[in-house]
Amino acid sequence: MRLSYHRETDSLYIHLSDRPGADASEVADGVVLDFDEAGALVGIDVQHASRIADLSKFLVEHLPAAA
Repeated sequence: MRLSYHRETDSLYIHLSDRPGADASEVADGVVLDFDEAGALVGIDVQHASRIADLSKFLVEHLPAAA
């Protein structure tokens, strides 16, 4: 998983997979889900991210350890 913040558009993209998106659906104002060809979720785009989330810190909890 990878996070990308784009200051010029104030958007935060959460990459859940390296597979390319083939379809998208806006599920809430400014929140777009990207799906691959098989319909699996591959990313989440949050527009106007600094208005929605505190981008000054990033906290990760309880990620599984790599085998």
